[in-house]
Amino acid sequence: MSKNTIYWHIPGICYFGMINHILLDAMDKYPSRFRENYKIASCYGTFPGAIWNGGRNFINGISTKPEVESIIKSYNSKGIPVRFTWTNVLLEEKHIYDTYCNMIMQVGNNGMNQVLVNRPVLEEYIRKEYPKYKIISSTTKRILNLDQLLDEIKKDYFLVVLDYDLNHDQNVIEKILPEAGRIEILVNETCNAHCPKRSDHYKEISRHQLEYNPQIQYPCWDPSPDKRTFTGCQKRPSFMSIDDVEKYAEMGFKNFKIVGRGEGKEFLIDSYLYYLVKDDSRDFIRNYIMNSIMKMSAPVNTPRGPVSPLVRQPLRR
Repeated sequence: MSKNTIYWHIPGICYFGMINHILLDAMDKYPSRFRENYKIASCYGTFPGAIWNGGRNFINGISTKPEVESIIKSYNSKGIPVRFTWTNVLLEEKHIYDTYCNMIMQVGNNGMNQVLVNRPVLEEYIRKEYPKYKIISSTTKRILNLDQLLDEIKKDYFLVVLDYDLNHDQNVIEKILPEAGRIEILVNETCNAHCPKRSDHYKEISRHQLEYNPQIQYPCWDPSPDKRTFTGCQKRPSFMSIDDVEKYAEMGFKNFKIVGRGEGKEFLIDSYLYYLVKDDSRDFIRNYIMNSIMKMSAPVNTPRGPVSPLVRQPLRR
């Protein structure tokens, strides 16, 4: 096993807030049950209704400023940076002055938090107005050309997220090895290799986010019945096994991203158990997580322990 620290970036600032805080509590309470030298380095996602949001996850609703403050503080107080997914591919200059998104940025402007970007107009605005944020180049840029990737790595980014189709391209891995510490790798992508609709999906979700329209559905071309399960993603060519992660860590890669913003609770828990928990402790930690969820979800008049401020989940399509 690698003796180097491996940094994990987990999904769902809001939507999976309860599960994430249960996970963090379990890691504090039962450190011997988790893999050694593994650290949660950030939690990525966004707040409902933020038009800067992108990727393949339309998030409807609204959060009040006190809720935003509480949620960011709940992660930061545990030493976990919050990473905003500001990757709407259709953003124009008029959108960068959005009051709600700027409020979120102001609340998190403490030098600890991060942003994922893919649009120059927003990136330039953030660098100017919020220089305390660490800026990360998003996988939604779909950089598959090696020369373009090498140019991207040379830019002033805290990290560059590798396109998952390049996870096992040994020529690419060899060429970016000198900058391995600045590369982040998606380990459990659910989409198929070289998905022909991926870029269109980004655009459509971006449009829906700008239009606040939760009714529009984007059809997935993949008919696989298990495409949204952890078992299904293990069949994908881009899947990184725990052995792959350890191998890449020995090579110098140390940042790994668990996908799951658009997936279900079961997928997320299975992913956490596989990557973070020791093999012989998975049943124990699964029971701990599920029992904690039941307690936190119990009726208000039922005696229970402290409740995470993230129990009330925002709406999501």
